[in-house]
Amino acid sequence: MNVATMTTPASHTRHGVTADDVVLSAEDVSVRVRGAQTALLEPVSLALKAGEPLVVIGETGSGKSLLAQALLGTLPPELVASGSLWLDGEQYPLHTPENRRPLWGRRLAVLPQEPWLALDPLMKVIRQIGEAYRLVAGRSAQASHAAARSDLEQLGVAAASEQLPGKLSGGMAQRVAFAAARAGGAPLLIADEPTKGLDAARVSEIGELLLKSLAETPRAGLMVITHDMALAHQIGGRLMVVRRGQVIEQGATRDVLAAPTHAYTRRLVNAAPQAWPEAAFKLAADSASRDGKASGETIIRAENLTIARGDTTLLRDVELSVKGGEIIGVQGASGCGKSSLGDALLGLLPPHSGRVVQHAERPQYQKLYQDPVATFPPRRTLGRLLKDLSARHRLDDSQLPQLMEQLSLAPGLLSRLPGQVSGGELQRFALLRLMLIKPRFVFADEPTSRLDPLVQQEVIACMVKMVREQGTALVLVSHDAALLRKVADRVLVVEEGRLKARQQL
Repeated sequence: MNVATMTTPASHTRHGVTADDVVLSAEDVSVRVRGAQTALLEPVSLALKAGEPLVVIGETGSGKSLLAQALLGTLPPELVASGSLWLDGEQYPLHTPENRRPLWGRRLAVLPQEPWLALDPLMKVIRQIGEAYRLVAGRSAQASHAAARSDLEQLGVAAASEQLPGKLSGGMAQRVAFAAARAGGAPLLIADEPTKGLDAARVSEIGELLLKSLAETPRAGLMVITHDMALAHQIGGRLMVVRRGQVIEQGATRDVLAAPTHAYTRRLVNAAPQAWPEAAFKLAADSASRDGKASGETIIRAENLTIARGDTTLLRDVELSVKGGEIIGVQGASGCGKSSLGDALLGLLPPHSGRVVQHAERPQYQKLYQDPVATFPPRRTLGRLLKDLSARHRLDDSQLPQLMEQLSLAPGLLSRLPGQVSGGELQRFALLRLMLIKPRFVFADEPTSRLDPLVQQEVIACMVKMVREQGTALVLVSHDAALLRKVADRVLVVEEGRLKARQQL
């Protein structure tokens, strides 16, 4: 049995944690596919101590989110949990998810990995946050509206208060979901990848808000699932490392990150883009040049382009030309218009003024979305979807096994529905689709925001190889300046409504 800060309801002390300190404990939490014997998550027992956060890190698809879903009772119907959750001296068997529904928002809150799945697409932002204050926290309508507006201002998204979630960028939607999760006043919060897709300043702000909420709420508990090492350092507390459904290392967060004892943890900690070998990408570029694939022909061009959504102008006077075999990096604060730039280049958003010139056939222009969940039909298996894609575009799918291996995708995932895999795995399937199509231009919007550092490095290497060998033109959006510095041929930054060249990051 894997143990993280273990305790049981009957124990008075174990590993320095007394029963009075513990606000949530769980015993032998396991997850498997219904009707199958193989466990997706091996038995894990843990405890949240009042005021001390628990950080869970590990590779994409390792079982981190399954652990959170098992505790909350939100697993997909095809999966079943076993074990027990203890709150306030009461036991909740995990195989019966209905027993935790009365706890949602009042005792247990979740900040989910996919913000759009947590938000009502037909309700304006400020109204649904206010509704949580009114219906869950029991505040008056006036007080709820005021509290919702204060939250949005604090999170830097007050301008989005009257918008629908579908109009928000990924980072903005995530901050709105955070406000909604906190509104009910639940003392126990499980945050599943709460900072993916956010720039460094917003990551720090979310970390501060999580810690502030923990400090100010009586007998509060916090569990943070992340692959962001900077956030893990900031949150502190205790750390649990999960790999392939098993806990392989644990201890004080600062101690584990400073001196990990397990080889996998060492690789994970040392896989940050700052440490990536530049030679690997240079070799790919040189090889492509020798093969003549990176032709240097212009694939897409923007001329005097102004981009607006509604009455808000996001970008003005954009001049941009992208050639085959070229990687252009784009960075900027959350909500500054990076995603809208991609939509305009791809013809998904009409220009306010100016024009976009495409030099290839329409299907050759593709977007890799930051949130892939909306791009996969939920009721067809991933294998079926790939077969449909191959049939529709008359593709050669003989290279599928090799591409899946390059992207660290297990063959068994092909039999699952999109909702039965992690966000990181789904993002890699989205990249797999592109690699099968072999597009001429790709706008990649935070394509590795869901991936742990190790898998991120592998996926970026695959994207660079695609660009250099196939002559694909790539615009790569990322908040990670170090990643762009190692990968991109040139980097542009969105500042004050303009797309500017940045020589040094």
